[in-house]
Amino acid sequence: MSIVDSVTNSQYGRERGHMGDNILLVEDDPAEAQALIRALADPRAGSCDVEWVKLLTEGQQRLKSGGISLVVLDLFLPDSQGIKTLEKLLRAAPRVPILIISSLADEALAEQACQRGAKDYLLRDSLSGYPLPHTLRSVIKRISLEKASFVEAERARVTLDSIGDAVLSTDVKGYVTYLNRIAEALTGWSAKEAVGRPLAEVFKIIDGVTREPAPDPMEHAIRANKVVGLTMNCVLIRRDGQESAIEDAAAPILDSDGELSGAVIVFRDVNAARAMALKMSHLAQHDALTDLPNRSLLTQQLVQAIALAGRHDRQVAVLFLDLDHFKNVNDTLGHAIGDELLQSVGERLRSCVRQTDTVCRQGGDEFIVLLSEIGGRVDAISCARKILTALSATHPIDGNDINIGSSIGISVFPENGQDADVLLKAADTAMYYAKEQGRNQYQCFDSDMKARDSEYASIQEDLNAALQRQEFILHYQAQVDLKTGAITGTEALIRWQHPGRGLLQPAEFIPIAEGCGQIVPIGQWVLREACRQTKAWLDAGLRPMRIAVNISALEFRNKQFLQSLRAILSETGLEPRYLELELTESVLMEDATSTDAMLGALKAMGVQLAIDDFGTGFSSLSYLTRFQIDALKIDQSFVRAMNPDPESVILGAVIAMAKSLKHRVIAEGVETPGQLASLQGLQCGEGQGYLFQRPGDADAFADLLIAGIPKDLVFN
Repeated sequence: MSIVDSVTNSQYGRERGHMGDNILLVEDDPAEAQALIRALADPRAGSCDVEWVKLLTEGQQRLKSGGISLVVLDLFLPDSQGIKTLEKLLRAAPRVPILIISSLADEALAEQACQRGAKDYLLRDSLSGYPLPHTLRSVIKRISLEKASFVEAERARVTLDSIGDAVLSTDVKGYVTYLNRIAEALTGWSAKEAVGRPLAEVFKIIDGVTREPAPDPMEHAIRANKVVGLTMNCVLIRRDGQESAIEDAAAPILDSDGELSGAVIVFRDVNAARAMALKMSHLAQHDALTDLPNRSLLTQQLVQAIALAGRHDRQVAVLFLDLDHFKNVNDTLGHAIGDELLQSVGERLRSCVRQTDTVCRQGGDEFIVLLSEIGGRVDAISCARKILTALSATHPIDGNDINIGSSIGISVFPENGQDADVLLKAADTAMYYAKEQGRNQYQCFDSDMKARDSEYASIQEDLNAALQRQEFILHYQAQVDLKTGAITGTEALIRWQHPGRGLLQPAEFIPIAEGCGQIVPIGQWVLREACRQTKAWLDAGLRPMRIAVNISALEFRNKQFLQSLRAILSETGLEPRYLELELTESVLMEDATSTDAMLGALKAMGVQLAIDDFGTGFSSLSYLTRFQIDALKIDQSFVRAMNPDPESVILGAVIAMAKSLKHRVIAEGVETPGQLASLQGLQCGEGQGYLFQRPGDADAFADLLIAGIPKDLVFN
């Protein structure tokens, strides 16, 4: 049976929010127990509650209920004797501190008990000479501090184990004192095995470049008495010999008196991070489809190649390459096949150059080849020829045998430029010259190209302000019924009255306007001015006729085109039936599905539609039946080559087919009476050309409408 003797009013303490220490006294001698209880009643010792039990089993049972801060234990009890008493009690409550009460004769046993887990002991024979309450309080305080220290250490251990970094500490002599869980994993040493060993044995690091032992970070931190970083390219060699790239820092540890007591090293495995950084760097500098270097990496390598060539008195070449008619592959076979073709081209380009050279995918179907340290232009030309041969060979892709050519522009350092940007631009310019010369060939940059490039830039700059300065004008050229000579319509032709260059023809600035994006606002101006002028002629009582306006691909594909056209017709008051839009074959075939929808919308508006320059594009007769077309304009090259007869046969067949589809046929470039007679013989409906009228301004065309075509021309 338990006897509980409260030294202080514990209920009062609990009511006031204070709970004293709960001491469990396990003592079978009532006199000894009462003496201890009375000693603890000294008010100078502070408050505590003492629970007294006589048997070990009672003590074990009480400890299970919890709430005991300290056990005062007699090792010799009726139901247990000696060290076994302590061991049984430790098993019942391993974390509750135990204080042994022992006789002088059993002091050796008490000391043994302390070695087995007891916190301290008191000699029963000397209690009368001890200030027992203070002694117990001192012991309790020390045990509390140890417990608090243990809790703090445990909290620190849990915290250090939960972070992502490895933590390792040493004493001032360089022996390991602690490893957290991450440090154990990275070093291959358990904390139990590592503690007490020299740091160099547990934390073996080398320089990843030289493979030499790296400086001791602990020694460095202690010597400098500050936080220091680990060696660059530091590699940790695990206990099993595996290696890990690591990084971070070491710092000295100071005790409460500010004295140096050791060092701590915090480190992390950066293998994954470095691998990810390398991957991200590779992705940032390489094309995702072909894995070739991109423009950014090529520019870096070109800068380095120029510097080396300058020092070694060598040359560098840049080959700018564009695939010819690559868009046709995407449109006919699909983008997946197109992507595979680009990959095939990349592989063949790599096979044509040295390992020291660079093949880059610029984007789309453009590639750049950097030839470093060459002897001269002849080496670049040789490589260009090799590339043309390699690429022109059939590319077997997914059951398709694809043939594709390429146009290559070449620039050479130092002849064509001293820096990367100039060389790249020069090669790009030369590539466009190669396309103009018929494609599937190379062109080397020269001074004439440079002058033309400068001219291009100047015109482009002037174009930006030409609309605001109202420098554009329209000329008009009649379209004539070849049977009667009546004027059936006119084509609006833009001219640029340049303040410094004079009157410029469309060929001199329209391609530049398309390249710099100015063609859309210029095209809108042409539409508006043509509609306005036609309405003015009609309002003046001149004979009604249609006006034809050329529409570029960029205008036709512009999302606002239909809306703008409706607004222009509404603004000018021109009925849609008087407006005819001329579209080239390439514009129509760029996206057949969307083209069909757009043409349907235009026809619904009442606008007439014509195919311009027929015979110079895809020349696919099948789309003439698919698209809602009103007229077919035969390119002037057919008219000029009507003789010999084979050309006339082809032209006659086209005219006959168009007429069977109820399309009007207009022949462009009619310049001689012989051409007129031949066209009449082929029963071509209409003609346009210098024979009838040279393009002129609005007043000149109005005069022609009034006067009619000269009577000296022979019409049937």
